[in-house]
Amino acid sequence: MPADVALLTGRREVNKTLGTKDPEEAKRKYAEVLAEFEHEWAQLRLGNRSVNRTDSGRPSAADADALTPRLISDREAHLLATAVHDEWLATFYDNPSEQLHWHTDLYQGMWKRYPLPSTDPVAGVEGVADPIPGTMPIENIFWKSMRAGCISRAEAILADNEYSDDPWSVHKTARAVGAALQRASLTLQRLECGEFEPEEEPWGLHRPANPPPTDGRSPKRAAAKDRSDAATLTGLVNGWWKESKAAGRKPSTYESYRDAFAYLARFLKHNDALKVTVEDIIAFKDHRLSTPSPKTGKIISAKTFKDSNLSALKVVFGWGVANGIVAHNPAVGVTLKVGKPARHRSKGFSDEEAKTILSGALSHQRGQENPKTFAAKRWIPWLCAFTGARVGELAQLRKQDVSLRGDLWVIRITPDAGTVKTNEAREVPLHQQVIELGFPAFVEEAADGHLFLNVGPSGNVRGALRGLKNRLAEFARTFVPDPHVAPNHGWRHRFKTTGMEAGIPPRILDAIEGQAARTVADTYGEVTLKTMAAEVAKLSIYRLRALDCVPVTADMTRRLRDRGNFCGFR
Repeated sequence: MPADVALLTGRREVNKTLGTKDPEEAKRKYAEVLAEFEHEWAQLRLGNRSVNRTDSGRPSAADADALTPRLISDREAHLLATAVHDEWLATFYDNPSEQLHWHTDLYQGMWKRYPLPSTDPVAGVEGVADPIPGTMPIENIFWKSMRAGCISRAEAILADNEYSDDPWSVHKTARAVGAALQRASLTLQRLECGEFEPEEEPWGLHRPANPPPTDGRSPKRAAAKDRSDAATLTGLVNGWWKESKAAGRKPSTYESYRDAFAYLARFLKHNDALKVTVEDIIAFKDHRLSTPSPKTGKIISAKTFKDSNLSALKVVFGWGVANGIVAHNPAVGVTLKVGKPARHRSKGFSDEEAKTILSGALSHQRGQENPKTFAAKRWIPWLCAFTGARVGELAQLRKQDVSLRGDLWVIRITPDAGTVKTNEAREVPLHQQVIELGFPAFVEEAADGHLFLNVGPSGNVRGALRGLKNRLAEFARTFVPDPHVAPNHGWRHRFKTTGMEAGIPPRILDAIEGQAARTVADTYGEVTLKTMAAEVAKLSIYRLRALDCVPVTADMTRRLRDRGNFCGFR
């Protein structure tokens, strides 16, 4: 038992049988029992508070006046988190198998400071920005994502109800949100398995789409109340996302917009979209451009604020006006002049920088590193060098995405594997040097599924992808520390440069990189694999000293040395 609860009860531990010998059933029941204990402990802590309270559980009038703003209690946090529980059930009730965001098996450790898994732990590792490349277990990404979601919702709850947003209040409310999501997710698991009995249905499930008012209000007044609920800042961005998601917008856009509105709500100390004025947006802009981030300690750049925060406010408030939720768009007239940044160098890697990274990829030793992370550092730089693809597109490749078409080895970049910026699949032929270095052989020996990502049981790729991209960026930074070139995106710029030097037509370069057509004329006809392969073959081979240490066939060595279009050491 937690130390503070043990002091209250005089007991150091509590036992409860799970009533099953089945490991999977025991795992599920353990998580459910733990959530119940968390709730009981919260009630015990509430009973130990010294603030005088009314029968409803809120502070007395005298105490409330003394608290400015009011501090939230455990009981109040759990009561307010009930809405989160009900919303979660309602969201996934019809299709509970689509609930892939909350991992019930990870609930037990999500509030530890360093919630490392039991397999291959690395002491002191936390978060995707860990300075030691390739050492963070994938479970940490899920834990971090779950905690971030709880904290974001807790901050909105506190702002909505005019409670203090001090760190302890945010923490206890976030834990209440987590307990609510855990209970709801366990219910959804039962429902997904067909174990849900009608008589066991909790309140909040199976409610009609438009339930009749129970407080004497007319249906018209009830509809007006529902509309006012949508006029909160959080309700506004969630309403926009519901519509935009159906239109194909990406979850990353929603996360960016949601965070912008969460920032705004915290700054304004309220969540009412109808109260937001132009002056509020301007004050928010000034605040963001002068206040360091608590996470990074850095002040957001004007360009970042304009492209993310301000853009989000304009789009979502505009949607609210179009849908009759708010009367005006307070952000529409707010602007921000962004100066052209100084350009210190080329955006792409130089020949020497590219050779250094590729040599490092060839000579990289695995050690205790995860096999898939090691494989990513070994192959993705080479794939970037000869395809110009985005690092994330290559990091999410699966075994079935690499195939032999006649005499051409081809990779397929598709949204089915994770996420593609254009939301369009494309195929790219592999360069002969990548083939001769053994990439197809690596793929053939790999297990089914993702080649480089350690995807959890939920199948959610986004967290694992974000972590791997960060590891690859750190890996590149060890060879090219220049902060004026992007460690991952620098390959796309270099590919365009080397492609033009090789005489590859712009339209074919765009097709290989997955960029939009430059003109209407470019939309006629297709750039075929045969056409792309002929042009990719023009790209120069990298001749590196590190190749002498790579086990290759004599035939490959002969071909590398006999071909005349080398770039590299002479």
